Amino acid sequence: MSKGTTAVTLIPGDGIGPEVAESARRIVDATGVKIDWEVHEAGAEVFKKGLATGVPQDTIASIERTRCALKGPLETPVGFGEKSANVTLRKLFETYANVRPVRETPGVPTPYSGRGLDLVVVRENVEDLYAGIEHMQTPDVAQTLKLISRKGCEKVIRLAFALAEAEGRTNVACATKANIMKMTEGTMKRTFEEIAPEHPDIDAWHVIVDNCAHQLVKKPEQFEMIVTTNMNGDILSDLTSALVGGLGFAPSANLGTDVAIFEAVHGSAPKYAGKDVINPTAMILSAVLMLRHIGELEAASSVENAVMATLASGVRTRDVIGDDGSVGTTAYTEAVIGNLGKSVPEWTAREVKRLAMPVPREETAFVIPESVELVGVDVFFQTEEPPATVGEAAQRIAEGTALELKMVECRGTQVWPKTSARLDPTDVMRARFITRGSVITSEDILELLGRFGGRFNWVHVEKLRMFDGEPSFSRAQGEI
Repeated sequence: MSKGTTAVTLIPGDGIGPEVAESARRIVDATGVKIDWEVHEAGAEVFKKGLATGVPQDTIASIERTRCALKGPLETPVGFGEKSANVTLRKLFETYANVRPVRETPGVPTPYSGRGLDLVVVRENVEDLYAGIEHMQTPDVAQTLKLISRKGCEKVIRLAFALAEAEGRTNVACATKANIMKMTEGTMKRTFEEIAPEHPDIDAWHVIVDNCAHQLVKKPEQFEMIVTTNMNGDILSDLTSALVGGLGFAPSANLGTDVAIFEAVHGSAPKYAGKDVINPTAMILSAVLMLRHIGELEAASSVENAVMATLASGVRTRDVIGDDGSVGTTAYTEAVIGNLGKSVPEWTAREVKRLAMPVPREETAFVIPESVELVGVDVFFQTEEPPATVGEAAQRIAEGTALELKMVECRGTQVWPKTSARLDPTDVMRARFITRGSVITSEDILELLGRFGGRFNWVHVEKLRMFDGEPSFSRAQGEI
């Protein structure tokens, strides 16, 4: 590798991936930036070879070496039980932040044209529901674990503020569902509110995620940056891309402390593969983010301006204007290359500094309570018996133990002792047992479970603890 050359792993991807990846590569090469492209595969073809992750070891080794990848869309076959190759890559390299910018684009008319949309969604990228920890508690009831860590929240929030400062943005909103999920989504909100004062020049505010979606449709120009949890960010970022023309204009960056992976947000669209009709803009703009990441700021702005000059001149693909007058992928790519060095008055690339990635804290646990007390246990179990029968049986099970039955619930609503709620039950309930007065031990819980298992088929257990005198668990609806 010659001096001044940057090694980048290029994963062409599936379906239309090779076409849009080649478009981006040609344009980057045309800027004169020296890239040593290491081409490797991942996705559908790898799955077909029997590799369950969809990511071969030589691809992993290349990314470990280059620490930077440009990736086309990958297909995950449906119904075969494989993990998404996209998710595999994000988790393998702990690319904890997914950055998805959108901006009003000349030549791409939308209902929001003329309103100056220019915002970024920063999505936590490796935990939340997307940790993918699921179980069938019974054949009728499925469970997934929503895991939100203080560490994960802190990393993505600090990156969002660093990115806002690098791009000269003035406000950062944190979107959560903390009004309902006070512990999981609430952790994101509380972490944001603790970190925000470290950035006094930025207007930091919290918004409930459903209101955020409402406001993005009603008045999107009020947002400059939104930081949020994984699933919220997945949904909101697709919404924001629609405001500026759709997924064909939606780039993204998966950023970690050591590795960055850049990709278009859209899928592999196999029915269009090889037809030279797809819009490569999202992939080209992902390459712009890559160029900024490796410090090639001038080349990044040159490519971005060339794309906008191309669109403003009327050179557009069929997803923008239909078949009449549209150009194919190759012609569009050549037009962008021809417009390198040009710009248009109505659009100027944002002046940005190179992002300085925050250095995460090394600790595993960020919050260390002074006191921890074990005060009870929640036992999820399978039953088709009525709540009154269940409650009476569970009471008898607890007799003579250190715990007593407090309530039984189904899908979050107390069903014993009986409340006024009308219930259409499933075959999974939860019995909450609490201490009769003193702090209990794990052995006390094991004794109870031994008895409980002789009467009911329990499927899941959660300890109930107090951290510094505060409960670490929520109440059921109707629970006192």
